[in-house]
Amino acid sequence: MEKDNVCINCYNQIDKVAKVLNLGQAELDILTIPKRILTFSFPVKLDSGDIRYFTGYRVQFNDARGPTKGGIRFHPEVNLEEIKTLAFLMTLKCAVVNLPYGGAKGGIMVEPKRFSQEELERMSRGYIREINNFIGADIDIPAPDVNTDAKIMAWMLDEYEKLKGRHAPATITGKPIALGGSKARNFSTSMGGAYVLHELVDIFDMKPRKTAVAVQGFGNVGMNIARILNEWGYKVVAVSDSKSGIYNKNGLNIKDVIQHKDKTGKLSKFKGSKEISNEALLELKTDVLVPAALEDQITKKNADNTKAKLILEMANRPITPEADDILLDKNIFVMPDILANAGGVVVSYFEWVQNSMNFYWSEKEVLERLKTYMTDAVKELSNEPERRSSKAS
Repeated sequence: MEKDNVCINCYNQIDKVAKVLNLGQAELDILTIPKRILTFSFPVKLDSGDIRYFTGYRVQFNDARGPTKGGIRFHPEVNLEEIKTLAFLMTLKCAVVNLPYGGAKGGIMVEPKRFSQEELERMSRGYIREINNFIGADIDIPAPDVNTDAKIMAWMLDEYEKLKGRHAPATITGKPIALGGSKARNFSTSMGGAYVLHELVDIFDMKPRKTAVAVQGFGNVGMNIARILNEWGYKVVAVSDSKSGIYNKNGLNIKDVIQHKDKTGKLSKFKGSKEISNEALLELKTDVLVPAALEDQITKKNADNTKAKLILEMANRPITPEADDILLDKNIFVMPDILANAGGVVVSYFEWVQNSMNFYWSEKEVLERLKTYMTDAVKELSNEPERRSSKAS
């Protein structure tokens, strides 16, 4: 049974760390075998009147530090092994930024673009009906992830509260502000990553205005970190979405790029830029590369062509373990996703705290607290090699 439940990708990612830390088998089991795995199918009535069954997952990986925490994604490539891996990374992420949480993840195997808003609502409510006895403010706290948002969280919370017969805003985070959501939550992942990068730029004695940045992915996370960095004076030279990318060696005005995409629905044909593919963007000679799309974008096939000085992992697991080794040999510094994109879970924690206290903070307060959590984690991480060296001597 344990072999069936073990997270193979987790083993691959923890293997090198286990050797450095001399972890025993019991410790490896804790880090590679999820505590609870939920796999289920559930019916959804379509607008046509037909009934269709969907497969859903929820993995609660580890709750040693507190209730588990993690997003719910709607994506056609969702599968159990992916959800296990992401729940494992959430466990590490919460520990790295010192939150009183364990890690979880969930999802539905679906292409959401093919369904109406009414169908997505019925799907969201059906998913919560399946897991409602396994979540709660002190058990497991879901949040948005790929292709889910505040509206979907509102549907899920409403269904949960109907089932339980009580108000329970702290059960789900990433909600609309009117339902107890936190200010700054919609761009918190990006802002957290920007705080991390700003610390790294200072550590590496780089100057923001002379720092060229390429961002792969122009969804919520990629678009917002490109916008924030551009506003802070960084030279964002390239951005891309799933269809195409644009490049200008002198820098792009991201505010104008956002307006162009809102108007045309695409990045291509933005004035003053040339088109570039996602693959070419990853291989640009630039100071900072920000993979902010999906998993496994930099692999052993293309890692040798990567020319960035520094990589900020804003997507979950965008670099494979094999590619990590290649980048290390090339002296390319990688800030891992478990810290780089932890801003979202930090502000989700703030939302949970605010819901529990029924006392809400201003956006300025939220961002100040977020900056403290992210910069403290970077400083602690940068001091770790020195601490290990002193222990060894």
